[in-house]
Amino acid sequence: MLTCEICGEEIMLEEDMKTHLLLSHLENNMQCPLCSLSGVSYDELCFHISSAHPEKQHRAQDPAHLTSTSDCSAGTHAGVSESETPQTASKSSSLSRSAGDSCDTASEAAGASSVTTDSVQPKQDSTPESGGLTLTSGKTASITSTLTTRSPKTIQGSFRHCNEDDNGIKSDHSKAKQKRLSSPRKEKLFPCPMCELVYSNCSILQEHVELHLQEQHSGEKRFECPMCSVVCNDSFSLQEHVELHLDRRAAVNSAGSSCSDLELARQLQQEEEQRGRQEGARQEREEFKKLQRHFGLDGRGGYCRQVERTMEREVARGLMSPTEFHCKRAEMMESLALGVDDGRTRTQGVVRALYEYYQTECKDCVHVWLSADTDHFCSSAGDKGWGCGYRNFQMLLSSLHRIDTYALILQDKAVPSIPQVQIMIEAAWKEGLDPQGASHFNQRLQGTRAWIGATEIFTLLISMGISARIIDFHQPTGPGGTHPCLFDWVKQYFCQSSRSSRLPPRLIHTSLPPLYLQHQGHSRSIVGLEQKKNGSLCLLLLDPGSSVFDTRMLSSKGTVSTAIRHIRKFPGSLKHKQYQLVAVQGVLSAEEKQISILNSRTLSAERIP
Repeated sequence: MLTCEICGEEIMLEEDMKTHLLLSHLENNMQCPLCSLSGVSYDELCFHISSAHPEKQHRAQDPAHLTSTSDCSAGTHAGVSESETPQTASKSSSLSRSAGDSCDTASEAAGASSVTTDSVQPKQDSTPESGGLTLTSGKTASITSTLTTRSPKTIQGSFRHCNEDDNGIKSDHSKAKQKRLSSPRKEKLFPCPMCELVYSNCSILQEHVELHLQEQHSGEKRFECPMCSVVCNDSFSLQEHVELHLDRRAAVNSAGSSCSDLELARQLQQEEEQRGRQEGARQEREEFKKLQRHFGLDGRGGYCRQVERTMEREVARGLMSPTEFHCKRAEMMESLALGVDDGRTRTQGVVRALYEYYQTECKDCVHVWLSADTDHFCSSAGDKGWGCGYRNFQMLLSSLHRIDTYALILQDKAVPSIPQVQIMIEAAWKEGLDPQGASHFNQRLQGTRAWIGATEIFTLLISMGISARIIDFHQPTGPGGTHPCLFDWVKQYFCQSSRSSRLPPRLIHTSLPPLYLQHQGHSRSIVGLEQKKNGSLCLLLLDPGSSVFDTRMLSSKGTVSTAIRHIRKFPGSLKHKQYQLVAVQGVLSAEEKQISILNSRTLSAERIP
């Protein structure tokens, strides 16, 4: 096995080694290791190094520093081995012999010693005469010795011999080529902003700077740009920032203009601030869309559309036939046209069932207060997830219909449907009630899934001529984030029905309407209050989230003791940060109604504490 000392290529045959040396190292494929000069022969490269880099000539004379810009020919000849056919082998042998003869001719013309092909003597050890080859033929050793022992004068002589042909007349082309070889190549240099190294390629400089940044990331937590005073949060942001510096500098150098680092840093900082503002605006838009979707203001349709989609999914799953779908849809449209609730989610006699239960059970209660008779309305397929406020208003209205004081002023004795309640709220806004709330909903509730709260319930009651007030428990008043003041206020509300000097009875069924209780994300109705022997209070709440089946369990004697556990709420169960109550407190005259409309322009609640 023969090894080329110039490039390290391993070749089987001597003829292939000669061909390799001729094609890979004696043609115009050499590159200067000190500058970017390439595409020259070995003799020309030696002349270039001696004339353009005289102080580093000893490095040019070492074959290990001479590199070839093309390894394709070496790889091609080295690949001729066992897979060759006899025909290709004979052609390769003839080519190798011709290449060897041409190599001998070149060596004799340069005045170097030559060896014929018949005197091939392989050598096992490297000697000074062989130029440091480990295992080469005598022919190859002679060629390598010629390459490594020539002096600059011999090279100049060979150039003079080649260029003074044709009666000693030098060609203009040879003059230009010799001038190019004798002068060093001038290039654009790119200094590293973090150390003293200088590179001739911007991409290599970028990789070098990335290494600096990686080292800085492993050792420090404060990432400051070395080219300006900008401080980045992490190493990746700093890397992008420095890359912008390098890209901008490369663009400036290519355009032939100059720009100061300070100005460049300001431009980069402005660009980063602009990107930050754009990113902030984008996140704000996304958060606003999420809020719109969460509160039902994203235009996905209202009650009617949600019912239709629910039934369509049931038809697709095979749970409902197409005929049944069209029948139910027609019934729904008829009910919505009348503006009356269809009553499918309504459970009557809830408070009456509680009154019967407390007459015989729950002996540990000192006092129990119950509101006027109230029907329970639970969520349906059309308002699931957003209709709790509308359902609690229906509960409140069903109680007002049974109280003589309010029944006289209520024109319609039927409980309106959810789309009809939305129409009623829009009509109240047009009267001038709560203009801030109206602008929040863009004056429109119909066809949406918008949530309503205590202010919308207050607006509805005022528009119907009913006096109401909002009490805001804006912060916890007890240990563990509880609201004991809320329980005390509810007790005072129910105690107003019995103000005689006598001790009130254990069970009191008042004629007071229920209280509307609102907190973040949900609302319920307070229909009663328990006071235990130890003085603790417990609210009785009707939740629109409870199903019809769970509510009707209160009317059954066998299940009422189990069902009542779901409506009891002790202080430890109400730990939201803020609660609001809407309490009905009488009937408004025409003048009082106008005053309430004017006062609602700056709507405010009674804050406790």
